[in-house]
Amino acid sequence: MEAARAVSRWSWFGRGRRASVPGRVHAGVAWRWGADRGSATVWSLGAMALLCAVFGAVLFYGQAVAVRHRAAGGADLAALAAADHWAEGGTVACARAGRLAAAQGVRLVRCAIVGDTSDVTAAVGRGPFAAEVRARAGPPGPVPPMIPDGFRGVPPAGPGAHPEPPSP
Repeated sequence: MEAARAVSRWSWFGRGRRASVPGRVHAGVAWRWGADRGSATVWSLGAMALLCAVFGAVLFYGQAVAVRHRAAGGADLAALAAADHWAEGGTVACARAGRLAAAQGVRLVRCAIVGDTSDVTAAVGRGPFAAEVRARAGPPGPVPPMIPDGFRGVPPAGPGAHPEPPSP
């Protein structure tokens, strides 16, 4: 056979075909079907690089969420500790909140006691994984009024408590 003619080759889909133009030559080598051998390697390397980038982004986001949750938990506990000791004074309550925040692995950035309510800001992490969270704690709000008997089909408390409406 001549060098300019394509030779049948095995390919992914069975026997290769002959080139449509028998005399076509590319860079001194006869052009033939299957000349793009190795392109699957390039595509698979690109797909693996993309998957690694996506996996890295997911890990980065997961770490940022974990740091924020740690800061929120530490701020909540510090605010509850300060609110629990508000009667002992603001400095004592904030010192207690600072000790509890340190035990949780967070830094107490700000602590203020206004009346019986504590306002605490805690931070954790460094660089891109830094989080700062504010928490407040104090006594519960006013208790809602009780629902009266007979509301929503509950029977009255006793005989004659609520007279029945006259029938037409």
